[in-house]
Amino acid sequence: MRPTYLEVNLARLKQNLENIRNHVRPAKVLVVLKANAYGHGVDGVAPFIAPFADYIGVAIVEEGVYLRKLGITTPILVMGGTLSEQLPDFFEYDLTLAASSLDLLTAAEQLAESTRKRLKVHLKIDTGMERIGVREYEAEPLISKSISCSHLEMEGIFTHFANSEVTSLRETGIPMTPASLQLERFEEVLSIYERLNEPTPGIRHTANSGATLLLPQSYYEMVRPGVLFYGVYPARNIERTIDVKPALTWRSKVAYSKITQPGRGVSYGSLWQAESPARIVTIPCGYADGYFRRMTNQARVVINGKSYPQVGRICMDQFMVNAGGDEVKAGDEVTLLGDGISAEDLADWTGTNEYEVMTNISARVPRVYV
Repeated sequence: MRPTYLEVNLARLKQNLENIRNHVRPAKVLVVLKANAYGHGVDGVAPFIAPFADYIGVAIVEEGVYLRKLGITTPILVMGGTLSEQLPDFFEYDLTLAASSLDLLTAAEQLAESTRKRLKVHLKIDTGMERIGVREYEAEPLISKSISCSHLEMEGIFTHFANSEVTSLRETGIPMTPASLQLERFEEVLSIYERLNEPTPGIRHTANSGATLLLPQSYYEMVRPGVLFYGVYPARNIERTIDVKPALTWRSKVAYSKITQPGRGVSYGSLWQAESPARIVTIPCGYADGYFRRMTNQARVVINGKSYPQVGRICMDQFMVNAGGDEVKAGDEVTLLGDGISAEDLADWTGTNEYEVMTNISARVPRVYV
């Protein structure tokens, strides 16, 4: 196996899920497995965690189809935008549709009628994200249509928070959090059912990771933890009301070790050079693996339990580390993420967020499940 690999702690993922479930009970828990399980590797994570999840969430229909081909039988909600020509896959692979428009809902009803197959549907309401979904003030036609769809099963209705980890909107003069404002709009939509004397769908869900931590009134019948399930909090200063721990460790080994003399530039562009003789070691990992080039001369790694700085421009497949005067040799263990280096650290060095750090770890980095 390649010496650069990801170690995924499945037991820790299961414990994270249990801690989330205990906190939100009796609400169900939808586990988000989109984007290759946030970089953790869906092939290993999904078969292990699916029996413990009430629902699985993915972003695109192809992710749902892939899970079914892996043998996953847990209900799967495709949460992202869907085109009408993709609807046959929902019927063939028993996927749940996020109906984000009147046209899509109508197309699904017509296909269900013609194929004589039923399809589970969750109505998607846009309460402030401005991404996909029918806005709360335009939702009544969608709801009225859904009530008349006799060939579809209207199982759920949901929205997505744009700022669930933000605690206040006082600076704008609105005496509530951004998420509670969206929740108020969602409640307005639910009142349409009462006005029409119709029952609401059985699974109402709004809570992503931030709301799962901060907004108990948003739980309804189900929550949707994404990054929280993987042991990463959605914001640095967020109240950590649920105990979760990272499940991911990124490891490698020193591939080459040498003493570099002063004045000798290291890597492309010669952006760094030693001021005195220094041991420069090469790690077989680069930006093609998701170790961002933007971290050049900022990142740190742990070798033999000690922290060292990355130096010189990060290459496509390799990068260099300054071990100073220490005796570091080829084959020594290296930690890129874990052992005191967090996803937040990599995000800071890159100028991005933890989500991008994890989901950009390349498929060519082997995943090892423990």
